[in-house]
Amino acid sequence: MRRRLVLGTVMAGFEGTSVPAWLHEAYAAGLASVCLHGPNMAGPRTLSSLCASLRAGRPDLLIAIDEEGGDVTRVHYLEGSPEPGNAVLGRLDDTRLTRDSAARVGRELAAHGINLDLAPVVDINSADDNPVIGARSFGITAAAVGRHSAAWVAGLQGVGVAACAKHFPGHGDTVVDSHHGLPRTTVPREVLDERELEPFRVAVDAGVACVMTSHIVVEAIHPEVPATFSEKLLRGVLRQDLGFGGVIVSDALDMAGASGAIGVPEAAVRALAAGCDLLCLGSRTTGSALEEVVDAVLAAVAKGRLAERRLVEAYGRVARLAAAYPVTSPPSPWTAGPLELGIERAFEITGAARSWLASAAPPSVVQVETESNPAIGTVPWGPAAIGAATDPAAVPKDAKVAVAVRGLGAGHPAWDLCERLRARGHRTILVECGWPRGGADIVTFGGSAAVAAALVRLLGMST
Repeated sequence: MRRRLVLGTVMAGFEGTSVPAWLHEAYAAGLASVCLHGPNMAGPRTLSSLCASLRAGRPDLLIAIDEEGGDVTRVHYLEGSPEPGNAVLGRLDDTRLTRDSAARVGRELAAHGINLDLAPVVDINSADDNPVIGARSFGITAAAVGRHSAAWVAGLQGVGVAACAKHFPGHGDTVVDSHHGLPRTTVPREVLDERELEPFRVAVDAGVACVMTSHIVVEAIHPEVPATFSEKLLRGVLRQDLGFGGVIVSDALDMAGASGAIGVPEAAVRALAAGCDLLCLGSRTTGSALEEVVDAVLAAVAKGRLAERRLVEAYGRVARLAAAYPVTSPPSPWTAGPLELGIERAFEITGAARSWLASAAPPSVVQVETESNPAIGTVPWGPAAIGAATDPAAVPKDAKVAVAVRGLGAGHPAWDLCERLRARGHRTILVECGWPRGGADIVTFGGSAAVAAALVRLLGMST
């Protein structure tokens, strides 16, 4: 019985585009949830078949995915998202558009048989050089992020897919990626209350089904202990102060910020003890890795490190979540409708860029590939995602050039490319397809396929 309780708190990932035998055995034995990641994707038909195969042995399985709409997409991992993403929606500042975008995401997920979306991101991007949030955020103020977070929750849950506000208590004021290290936030408690926590408060009031933790240290509340392992933050702030009664989901426990020094099994024990209900193990779970986690939790209960009532509590919350968001019909085909948001209204355009746009020279776009963070993965982005980018050597002699980049910084290779293009006589501007860090002539606040199409239209090109 205890083993089933433990499995009922676990969200496993797996590699490949078919269900491995160990996973079939695990959810037959009580595994609560499976999370799909980019490497699991091989097109919409395969995704629907994969979800149907997962549900064949357990209809109430929670199938989860990171489908934020915008740069972080899993369903559209191979081609880029048809949605604009949070930063663009925040700048357009029309909550109806945000709600509709979330509803489109939800209807597509439901059509595949997915009933838990690990979105929206409700972090305030208060650090311009944040390496992992950026354009995933709705903005830089608590009020704006809060109202769009509530709209996203309403749109997604209104079509029958559970939402998950992340990354509690706020990952926006950090400069370390928790995939690679342990970020810290040193803001005073009053700033945390008024800024970082406010969007979570609004999301909770909007009825969000889940909240995801972050692997960051919040010095004002629990120095040296990541939020995922902090009872003060999860039970004290989230449960008691904010009044959240839903499922607390850990961010992936295979991230360095959680398990780099202690390993995933011990991280699972600490997360459960602190108040997490559903343990996201990461994208590369194996049968043996799952068994190590289960054994570690069972040992912690036997030794008194983890109260059995805590396990029962977590199991019950996850079971109620699955019951509240059932997949009631077989997956059905779903086709996205036309997206006409006036996305380019969200762009930041300098005077130099407007002069470039007014020039009669034929436009070309050159894209400089930039390493993405693990949250985004290898999703196509920018004009290249829609076939609109040109090799620098193939730029016509009379063309003006827009150099599209992401993560523009002092040492970015785009600066040298611009100089070379200008030396060849091309009028050249820089386009940042993400969060602005200074120096770009146009900032699009995202790199999704939808945003890229709007950019290409603005530049006067056809695809």
